[in-house]
Amino acid sequence: MNTAIASLSDPLTLPRGPAWGNRIALAPLTNWQSHADGTLGDDEYRWLTMRGRGGFGMVMTCAAHVQAGGQGFPGQLGAWHDKHLPGLTRLAQGLHAGGAVSCLQLQHSGRRSDRALTGEQPVAPWDDAETGARALSTAEVEQLVQDFTAAAVRAERAGFHGVELHGAHGYLLAQFLDGEHNQRSDRYGGSFDNRVRILFELAEGIRAATGPQFQLGIRLSPERFGVTLPEALALAQRVLADGRFDFLDMSLWDCFKPPRDADHATQPLIAHFAALPRGGTRLGVAGKIMDAATARRCLESGADFVLVGRGAMLHHDFARRALADPDFRSAALPVTRAHLQAEGLGPSFLQYVTATWPNFVAAD
Repeated sequence: MNTAIASLSDPLTLPRGPAWGNRIALAPLTNWQSHADGTLGDDEYRWLTMRGRGGFGMVMTCAAHVQAGGQGFPGQLGAWHDKHLPGLTRLAQGLHAGGAVSCLQLQHSGRRSDRALTGEQPVAPWDDAETGARALSTAEVEQLVQDFTAAAVRAERAGFHGVELHGAHGYLLAQFLDGEHNQRSDRYGGSFDNRVRILFELAEGIRAATGPQFQLGIRLSPERFGVTLPEALALAQRVLADGRFDFLDMSLWDCFKPPRDADHATQPLIAHFAALPRGGTRLGVAGKIMDAATARRCLESGADFVLVGRGAMLHHDFARRALADPDFRSAALPVTRAHLQAEGLGPSFLQYVTATWPNFVAAD
């Protein structure tokens, strides 16, 4: 754990690229606001650039899929073709104009891809009877590494300061980590070393293909989706020690909840990850950070920065407010549709939030 406790307002330096202006980042959030072909939509641009002007040190996009068949949501931003470059360039420029460091999250939904959107059979590390996904061949996994790398190169060409690999929440990269189901017989399954291999091949490929100041992060989540806490901690430690990642974004569901694993339940989740040695790699945490006090508590518990999701949906300027007022708290739920519209959520995002999160949007 770091011995000196940072303030939320302190700049955050990383091994590569520009320093972030403060310790509050926008978490990557699904929002359904781009076009069917993955090109940037105006509502997505407005939602993100409002946060760029809202004081966040770093603004991260929603998950942008790296293969056409990896789409998991309607209106999902894409990064799998050069046709996406004009929109991505516009978005990067808009974020920089607001003063934020920019990051494009890269993702593939794997077994959670939506055949109705892609017209393709979903793929996964294993044949999955539940979803009808078929197992990727070794050559297809190697192609996946190339396509993630190509998407990172597009992000750099568009002007983004960096990318984050989405290795959390049961999407394709996280599916490789699933010790219960990923029993592939090639180098990408079975043992822990094999299941995590793709992440480090991606780091190698992206580092080789992008400039020396391009930032690279990864999002991981503990527990759930076939990932145990001991393996999540072992992987986090490997990421922090690797030297190719600039930051680790731990999506903890609730930073201060005890782990499900009774053997580790004497401390909250954040404490387990904050205790890991990290060298120059920065540790961020996400999970129910809805006010300035909780954000400060995360730093006091050893995190280097926080990622705010729902609080940033409620307030485009959550960061600015939290930095200015130590007692700032997000608006109480539920909130009206008019409130969310004023904060930059378009009709599709409102539809997604209403369908996904009960008690977030007040009944009309």
